Amino acid sequence: MNRIYVAIFSLLISVSAASAQEWTFGLGASDFGDQGQDSVALDVEYRHTPFVERRVLSVAWGANLGLTGEGDVFIGGGIWSRWQWNSGWFIDNSIMPGLYEEGTAGNDLGSAFEIRSLLGVGYQFDNGHAISAALSHKSNASLADDNPGMNVYSIRYHFKF
Repeated sequence: MNRIYVAIFSLLISVSAASAQEWTFGLGASDFGDQGQDSVALDVEYRHTPFVERRVLSVAWGANLGLTGEGDVFIGGGIWSRWQWNSGWFIDNSIMPGLYEEGTAGNDLGSAFEIRSLLGVGYQFDNGHAISAALSHKSNASLADDNPGMNVYSIRYHFKF
């Protein structure tokens, strides 16, 4: 668990020095399928200023911290994209590899290395803030012998800076 705390601390230090594009806070539920203990899930995501902006598409680097009520922790970083239309509606997706540590033995996902993918749909208000519904999935992509995976269903609020 110490490596997770070091990773969280490193993320917070590096993010505070950067000029943020967006913070996203999500609240939802974890789903481990037939195994594991489902519980409340909290998700915090940082999205940096996009390095690609074309018509309706933006692409940027991001970082994610996911926690569950059972004590499961995920921290990762990777790439995110948003398809944003003038109507205010958007589609988010991201792929963020990272470290996972289960809080209870039943929530073991097969390895400490997991990849979080996310798909969300939302609406952006005139002030730049937004709300979205998202489905994320964590899996080790069968790089380990065991790959049960888990899903998180969440409602997210986006703060633009």
